[in-house]
Amino acid sequence: MSQLVLDANAVLLPAIDNLELTPALEQYFAEGGKTLLLGENRAEYVARKMSERRCQSETAADFAAFASLIHKKAGGAIIALDQEPAGILRLHGMVPQIPGRDALLAMTDDEIYTSTLTMAKAARALGVTMFLSPVVDVITGNNPWLQGRALADDPANTTRIARAFIKGGEAAGIITVAKHFPGHPDIDGDPAADIATVVASKDDIDRAISVFAGVIAAGPRAIMTGPALVPAMDADLPSSLSEPTISALKKLGFSGLVVSDDLDAPATLRDRFDVPGAAIAALKAGSDLLLLSAANDLRALNTRICQAVENGDLPAQRLADAANRVRKLASKAAAQLAG
Repeated sequence: MSQLVLDANAVLLPAIDNLELTPALEQYFAEGGKTLLLGENRAEYVARKMSERRCQSETAADFAAFASLIHKKAGGAIIALDQEPAGILRLHGMVPQIPGRDALLAMTDDEIYTSTLTMAKAARALGVTMFLSPVVDVITGNNPWLQGRALADDPANTTRIARAFIKGGEAAGIITVAKHFPGHPDIDGDPAADIATVVASKDDIDRAISVFAGVIAAGPRAIMTGPALVPAMDADLPSSLSEPTISALKKLGFSGLVVSDDLDAPATLRDRFDVPGAAIAALKAGSDLLLLSAANDLRALNTRICQAVENGDLPAQRLADAANRVRKLASKAAAQLAG
């Protein structure tokens, strides 16, 4: 197995909405894959809650057994999921839940920290190593995508709650992923369904970025970039494919893992890219870990990334650096899980 093939799989974060290890995922893990997102289906995503059927049929024992299998296949994996304060809770009744948005606003930082720590320790006991949360976007206009998932209506409370959540999650050994940089205060559609664009001024985006600046000090080991075009940052490419946007994130002092949002999203593809093309563009821009549906042909995607390196379109060192960053974090997460 070539190092190039191993590296190309190491940077992928395939998402599934069940607990099934398909032959394609078996091959992915056998050829260097290190991460898996245990996600939700579209109806659950829209409803901001897991279905009654899932809650009744999916047990903590089933979840833990599947996570254990993935860790074994990957030799220590990053197992990610949406466990958002005030938003999507993929683990439904399997772990103690933190209170909803109204309660969070009334809680002290210590109370939020303790509640998150308790939840995160329970999640870690199930084999989870990454929360794709908290959402730190502050909505000031239209945003059908994040409605019901934002922590607060103002930057101060959003920053305060997010920092306490991050500290609690990280203290439990869970990798927290603050999202979605650079912020989406006003957007003209749902990026998961529409070719959406953030309609916000540079001043609006600067205020949104200030929230990320405030939460970085709390120690999230990863930050997710957004799926949409933000003209105030880059008039040409959506955030997860945008070198200026990722550079702006790093200028805030962030040195952790840069995670793309869903590369399948219409707002990211924009009738311009296919998923492999978006993956290559994201890597070139500085993304380290690429979120996408496991329904994609992962082997073909790997081949396209390798070809981009071989033809000089993607620097080999950029891919290797991203893959090594993912492997290093997965190894540390596995050690924390064992501890």
